[in-house]
Amino acid sequence: MGIIYNIGIKATQLALKCAGPFNEKINLGVKGRAETFKILEKTIEKKDQTLWFHCASLGEYEQGLPVFKALRTHYKTHKIVLSFFSPSGYEIQKNSPIADVVVYLPIDTKKNAKRFLNILNPELTIFVKYDIWPNFLNELKSRKLRAILISASLRENQSYFKWYGKQLKDALFAFEHIFTQNEVSKTLLISINYHQATVSGDTRFDRVFSQLELDNNLDFIERFKADKICVVAGSTWPEDDSLFIDFINNKAPNDVKFIIAPHNIKSDQIQNLQEKLKKEVVLFSNKDEKVLKNASIFILDTIGILSKVYSYADIAYVGGAYGHTGLHNTLEPAVFGIPIIIGSHHDKFPEAKAMINHGGMFSISNQNEFNHILSDLISNQENRVRFGNKNFEFIKKSKGAVVQILDYLRI
Repeated sequence: MGIIYNIGIKATQLALKCAGPFNEKINLGVKGRAETFKILEKTIEKKDQTLWFHCASLGEYEQGLPVFKALRTHYKTHKIVLSFFSPSGYEIQKNSPIADVVVYLPIDTKKNAKRFLNILNPELTIFVKYDIWPNFLNELKSRKLRAILISASLRENQSYFKWYGKQLKDALFAFEHIFTQNEVSKTLLISINYHQATVSGDTRFDRVFSQLELDNNLDFIERFKADKICVVAGSTWPEDDSLFIDFINNKAPNDVKFIIAPHNIKSDQIQNLQEKLKKEVVLFSNKDEKVLKNASIFILDTIGILSKVYSYADIAYVGGAYGHTGLHNTLEPAVFGIPIIIGSHHDKFPEAKAMINHGGMFSISNQNEFNHILSDLISNQENRVRFGNKNFEFIKKSKGAVVQILDYLRI
């Protein structure tokens, strides 16, 4: 099985290089990985003490951030290396203040793993959620270097629990401890005789709760919203936008404000959305003072401010689950105590199911359901407050994973 895996990794490496010229995202990864060892050799000296944090992408980075921040504070003299596999994580966080150096993770070959760890020799390694790379992890284990996995979310249909997944399963045993999001994940680990696991919950709850301690004020959003009810649609895809286009053009009261934050902010998509809306629109990139006050719709053709924008919402919609692209972060709006609407394709997102059961989130599968629920929330302040409070309560009771992880690490 190890031979098959390593042949597959080499084939994947070749395939990525061949596909790079035809795909911008893949090309960023290929070029970035080509620079990893140069960056590390320039930044890390043999005398340096290091920590290594690894995240698949941006979501896992946000998940691990509360733990990373605590370790950054505790290990003041250590150099911290943060690695990403995906360009969507690296390109946004390549200047992250929690790390001394940020790199793409090299392809998981034995040669790369040895070279990478020869440079780092990390005192502690933290992987987030599920980005498991057997050659890197086995090399950590063979060198007796400490590694833990946090916010692990496992499912029965994953390779670790299948007859053909021996190499991936064995890689899990490189972690001296695994902190899981739920009991199901811990039970699955026990089924393969891995017993060093703790159900700590999801560190994302700690991450979003800390948002309440930040300054979330945005003057231009205050001027846009004024004293009106505000609906914020976060991380939307075209299928999500279609719901709002129909509602805004045909059902929305004139005194309701809408903020739409598309996941893809390419100019052609923004222009297409703007042209289909029949009410006055203002863009973040052209937020004229007069237009801000008079517009009904604000389109965020920018990134990085959505978590603050949610603080102005009376109602939130989170994109990704009306189509099949994957539900985006529902915890960010929930912490501000507002009701949330999502699409129906959320099976792989246990927090969504939990919030629906808790009573603060609503799943819709068609335009009529969307129109009915959104209209009710707009017209009924009592329901908005009641359902929103349920979401805040859910976030508050679910935080605490970071404390358990830091206690284990004796920090």
